Amino acid sequence: MSETERPKQPRFLTIEQVAEELCVGLPTVRMLLKTGELRGIQIGGKGLWRVAAADLEQYIEQAYRVTAERIVAGEVPDEDAGTA
Repeated sequence: MSETERPKQPRFLTIEQVAEELCVGLPTVRMLLKTGELRGIQIGGKGLWRVAAADLEQYIEQAYRVTAERIVAGEVPDEDAGTA
């Protein structure tokens, strides 16, 4: 493989891969999918979830924006507050 070639990234990720990428458990990913907070599709008769890599990136970018807005609004408590 030449220096300009990169390994092809998968278009779709399993919920296990999404959970690993976000460092969360499978129940959290399932909840995000069922509420529509994270966009995904169900495939086949068993309804296996798949998340497009682009949709995961979009979710992460949106989470950064929301977190920044909450910080500016003073809605994120200081984790060190109350510890001596």
